[in-house]
Amino acid sequence: MRICELKQKEVINICTCRTLGCPVDVEFNCETGCITALVVPGPNSFYFCFWGPGSEYVIPWNCIRQIGDDIILVEIDEKHCCKKD
Repeated sequence: MRICELKQKEVINICTCRTLGCPVDVEFNCETGCITALVVPGPNSFYFCFWGPGSEYVIPWNCIRQIGDDIILVEIDEKHCCKKD
């Protein structure tokens, strides 16, 4: 799978049954070349262009439970994965 295909999938938190959005970026380990996390725009990130930086979810790769044709199921505590820019 390519990153561009990953970015088209909806991320759903199975703990809250909430849709978090689609990945906009990935984090990876330069030494191993492995993806370590998905980055998804967080709440209020739509307002970034008007009122400054928003927040984002940095979802560790080990929290991904399943990647399907259209969705990515994750199991996270949103408070701990939400990072303020």
